[in-house]
Amino acid sequence: MSEIPAANFIRNIIANDLAAGKNDGKVCTRFPPEPNGYLHLGHVKSICLNFGMANEFGGSCNLRFDDTNPEKENAEYMDSIKKDVHWLGFEWHKLRHASDYFPELLEYAYQLIDQGAAYVDSQSSEEIRANRGTLTEPGTNSPYRDRSPEENRQLFDEMVAGKHPDGSHVLRAKINMASPNINMRDPVIYRIRHAAHFHAGDDWKVYPMYDYTHCLSDMIEGITHSLCTLEFEDHRPLYDWVLSTLETPCHPQQIEFARLNMEYTVLSKRRLIQLVQENHVNGWDDPRMPTIAGLRRRGIPASGLRRFCEKIGISKADGTIEISYFENVIRDTLNTEAARRMVVLNPIKLSITSLPEGHEEIYRLPNHPQNPEMGEREVPFSNTLYIEAEDFSENPPAKWKRLALGESVRLRGSYVITCEEVIKDEAGNIIELKCRHDPDTLGKNPEGYKANGVIHWVSAPHAVDAEVRHYGLLFNQANPMAAENFLDTLNPNSLQVLDHAKAEPATRADIGTSYQLERQGYYAIDPDSNADKLVLNLTVSLRETGK
Repeated sequence: MSEIPAANFIRNIIANDLAAGKNDGKVCTRFPPEPNGYLHLGHVKSICLNFGMANEFGGSCNLRFDDTNPEKENAEYMDSIKKDVHWLGFEWHKLRHASDYFPELLEYAYQLIDQGAAYVDSQSSEEIRANRGTLTEPGTNSPYRDRSPEENRQLFDEMVAGKHPDGSHVLRAKINMASPNINMRDPVIYRIRHAAHFHAGDDWKVYPMYDYTHCLSDMIEGITHSLCTLEFEDHRPLYDWVLSTLETPCHPQQIEFARLNMEYTVLSKRRLIQLVQENHVNGWDDPRMPTIAGLRRRGIPASGLRRFCEKIGISKADGTIEISYFENVIRDTLNTEAARRMVVLNPIKLSITSLPEGHEEIYRLPNHPQNPEMGEREVPFSNTLYIEAEDFSENPPAKWKRLALGESVRLRGSYVITCEEVIKDEAGNIIELKCRHDPDTLGKNPEGYKANGVIHWVSAPHAVDAEVRHYGLLFNQANPMAAENFLDTLNPNSLQVLDHAKAEPATRADIGTSYQLERQGYYAIDPDSNADKLVLNLTVSLRETGK
């Protein structure tokens, strides 16, 4: 299945490589997340690109966990990533961990030492940072830069054996401290960490750095096209240096593309971790979060996310997607896929006095008016209903198209009714409407008068209690990261809960099922649902509401 648009520069590169006979006609990609948090919307773009390119060109795509930071990574994050990739509709060729290659990476480090291309530096991290230089000034060579390969090997042996404390030594590549590219100024490739690793165990006392690990992992797996976002463009010379210096049997091609940015959204994993840990949201799968888990819980369909990535395309230029564009893609997707249901969010009781007590009818209404293949569901009707409080007005404005005293409306899929009496409590609040129905209007237009419009309803004796959660934007500023503190832009009204909603019985379904609630919007069944109460999350409104 191809989810990548017809024209993008990466597709052209791969097609040209195949035409030129490069890589023996193979296309091998990988999606390489670090398991230090949950995946977010930005990762969706990379997933669709890497798996999409492999699928389109008959190649393969690995899922590889770049797990080189033992203190921040764990099995929970790894499991969530696997779940997210599967949910998006993709299957990996091989499941790999960078830590699987720790023995090989270590051997390559010794090769660099023996070649005189790596050395053990005993400066502190502060000294290394201070001697690195700036964008306009070259760095300063470490006083340990000219250690002999024999001395470096002995010290590195001791580091590997755990004989030195954290931070006492590092292994650095020996490149050029005057390079205009700061990433090439003798970057650290190994550091000491006396920490157990969730996948590799507790035998390791040194851990490789990402830039060193990534290129070699790609090489070991036979990756042909290493696709990554633009922030890694300045790291490509180091990627190429490691592979060239070691004269590895193959040399993957790193290609950078623009990352995904969207209004009112933070896609920094570090900031998302902060939101979770400081309880600004209710966990990684809070429907206000841009994580795949949050998007899924909110009711965003995987097909909608794939379609969104297809539409925004792949380019070299950074840009920001309008939130309305994203919502429109999801809205269009759900309009096709979501069954229809009737749910009353703010109920008011309506009694049909022209029907006897205990009256009941069963209607068969289509699940989707434009898609007969989705079938029908049974909808019970009785003499006591719930309608939306806002569908009645005691003092209706001009051109009012709903119910009013002495006026008529059609109940969706049922009769035309006319309001004859309004019952109020002692405080003057409307508690019941008494109406009569026209028995000759079931499936037919009334004769001699017109109905003001059509409203939805739920039969009171059959109604399912529901809590409806209206999720809005988590931030009230289009670019939260432009603020001095992004937390200052949090929207205090990003969640509104309606806890007295009433749903038709057929609304009960599996967790995650999406519906278009008639005249309301698109909603999904939340995992908090139970036998006593249905919980529905607003996914997106029926139409663009503005910000």
